Amino acid sequence: MGTERSESLFELAKRLMVGGVNSPVRAFRSVGGHPIYMSSGKGARMTDVDGNSYLDYVCSWGALILGHSHRQVVTSLLAAVSRGTSFGTCTEAEIELARYVISRIPSVEKIRFVNSGTEATMTALRLARGVTNREKIIKFGGCYHGHGDAFLIKAGSGALTFGMPDSPGVTKGNAMDTLVANFNDLDSVNTLFKQNPEQIAAVIVEPVCGNMGVVQPFDEFLQGLRQLCDENDSLLIFDEVMTGFRVASGGAQELYNVRPDITCLGKIVGGGLPVGAVGGATRILDQLSPMGSIYQAGTLSGNPLAMAAGHATLQNLKPSVYEHLKEKSSMLAKGIRLAAEKHDIQVQVNQVGSMLSIFFTDRPVIDLDTVTKSNPVLYAKFFNMMLKQGIYLPPSAFESWFVCAAIDDEDVDFTISAVDKAFSRLE
Repeated sequence: MGTERSESLFELAKRLMVGGVNSPVRAFRSVGGHPIYMSSGKGARMTDVDGNSYLDYVCSWGALILGHSHRQVVTSLLAAVSRGTSFGTCTEAEIELARYVISRIPSVEKIRFVNSGTEATMTALRLARGVTNREKIIKFGGCYHGHGDAFLIKAGSGALTFGMPDSPGVTKGNAMDTLVANFNDLDSVNTLFKQNPEQIAAVIVEPVCGNMGVVQPFDEFLQGLRQLCDENDSLLIFDEVMTGFRVASGGAQELYNVRPDITCLGKIVGGGLPVGAVGGATRILDQLSPMGSIYQAGTLSGNPLAMAAGHATLQNLKPSVYEHLKEKSSMLAKGIRLAAEKHDIQVQVNQVGSMLSIFFTDRPVIDLDTVTKSNPVLYAKFFNMMLKQGIYLPPSAFESWFVCAAIDDEDVDFTISAVDKAFSRLE
């Protein structure tokens, strides 16, 4: 499998862009080698600039739940482009997508579209602080909520990948206002509430972690957060940028039957185009301008192309699609576990719906501490073995795999066979 053109493009890119990339994990620093440059995608596969085909388990980091170049999404986009790419005004497409999201997520009565998941979480945080007139927030070690200053304290994802849990440029004031609890540990949350009485505006959490690899909540953990927030007059924010419309039609809040005060969305909501959203109860959302005094604005918010792609995507997410996704993902997770057992490779496979991760460790992975006990060097070897067999995995040991609806039994069998070969070489 030759990748000479990708390699030459990366050399050129390094002279023009920081690190040659526009998002750090794409640099392949933690897995070695050079980035692969893609030229096209169809269904569950991508093709690179050298003509190699890959079965894709990144799917634009979860956004492409239907797969690449889905016919109805492309048709909707072409129609939108023919009418105009951007207006900076109100459009009917915003109303259509807003109505659809609200109909699927009961906690969302009103919504504000933004341009990215980071923008959504930053807006949610400002909103929570404005509504409660408090400044401190609680987040969880290993949960990544975008690159806003308040969130880059024990962040997951790229920060973990590059060994930098904190980022230079984050002020001491921001750091002091961000309190960090342990995921799946209600006692650590309760302790922070007791240490900071009437100071905590909100608790923000990935209800299913995806940015330190997939880590699922213990039974009653999310319900416990809801209760603690109620007892302390604080707001509960679910960062469902990844899980929204992926783990269930109504997101993780439907799956675990917990109603947050504010929900952050992204990825699938834009059907592969840049988008984010903040939703919640009318009494909270109406505090945003122009109804309220909490300011937020964006030139491209509600962009007609993103609205069209998102609406076409959500319309295709029928119950049968979720059944298909769960079935194929469960088959894949089972096959990986059996291959590991066959070759005596110590792995943990965490799966929730169509999100899953492999951790090279013999301990159950339940929080940031157990995530960091896994072996990223083994993952890097595994990643490259899989890449050579035509399977594109996240180029980081601390990211979720995503299964798309275009995956079929043959794809799953192909993947399990590739895993078996890779594990045989890791023995």
